[in-house]
Amino acid sequence: MLTKLDEIQAAALQTLHSVSDEDALQAWRVTHTGRSSALMQVFSNLGQLGKEQRPLVGQKANQVKLALEAAFAKHSQVIKEAALSHSLEQQHLDVSLPGRPARRGRLHPATQTLRRILGILSEMGFQVFTSGEVETDEYNFQYLNFPPDHPAREMQDSFYLEAGERGDNPLLMRTHTSPGQIRAMRLAAATDPTNPPPIRIALPGMCFRYEQITPRSEAQFNQVEGLAVGRNITFSDLKGTLNDFARRMFGQDTRTRFRAQHFPFTEPSAEMDVECFVCAGKGCQVCKQAGWLEILGSGMVHPTVLQNGGYDPTKYTGFAFGMGSERQAMLRYKIEDIRYFWGNDVRFLEQF
Repeated sequence: MLTKLDEIQAAALQTLHSVSDEDALQAWRVTHTGRSSALMQVFSNLGQLGKEQRPLVGQKANQVKLALEAAFAKHSQVIKEAALSHSLEQQHLDVSLPGRPARRGRLHPATQTLRRILGILSEMGFQVFTSGEVETDEYNFQYLNFPPDHPAREMQDSFYLEAGERGDNPLLMRTHTSPGQIRAMRLAAATDPTNPPPIRIALPGMCFRYEQITPRSEAQFNQVEGLAVGRNITFSDLKGTLNDFARRMFGQDTRTRFRAQHFPFTEPSAEMDVECFVCAGKGCQVCKQAGWLEILGSGMVHPTVLQNGGYDPTKYTGFAFGMGSERQAMLRYKIEDIRYFWGNDVRFLEQF
């Protein structure tokens, strides 16, 4: 049996020298080391040998197997190098041809619009201020003039994280960026409580509301809030700021209008519309035949909110406004379904 193993090894190695391509090499491997090979038959017949012969033959068979596998690996490398050398010598390679361009990524349309809004507000003197997405009930509602039984809370169904565990001040995912107003005012007022400095900030961020998803509403959305607090700020300042923003955002010929509205944290309050740029005010499906598109809510900061922020409402006034960046993108690019923004459909995203 030991002599037979030497013969198997010698025959296999001799045959291997004549192998010159990959297909023949794989055929050699199957013939000499595969399940039906003579070498594997030796392993299968070990049980028929005596106790004294079995370890000797088994050890020798393993040595032959390792030798053939090593020879296979070495010859495989030789064949690959020969194939590469032949390819370089025989095939023409035009190094002047341009390479295949890599597909480059781009910013999400919601991010593009968010940056455009913040860029315009920055040019107008607003400083970007951010706050956390997880808020307490006090900051999200109570400090903004939403008492626990206020009916306006029903307009903003919330994702509570610790409902019932913190009494009247549970944690929740913020339903708007307005809690940042209180945090920004308190941060500024802390520098000089008796005479806090004026502030003018833009607050961007993701908001969350527990509501049904439709083509015009989502459970999560980006919002940008503007806040200006100082002495002698009037509603005229608010209108001038928003009219200037609309012209920078949608074009210098943009027409706007204000409509009375109610928000607990501003008084008086108003919504601002821009003339539909699809139909030029004549009425179409985008503006629902009204000729106008609502883009944001705004108003003068409520005295209670000013006081909760550390500003004396008898000395200071301010205005605030809030807009959704996806809503702005829908208007700007005539997108009819807000769900496209979070569907991750490359066909939609590649258009921006």
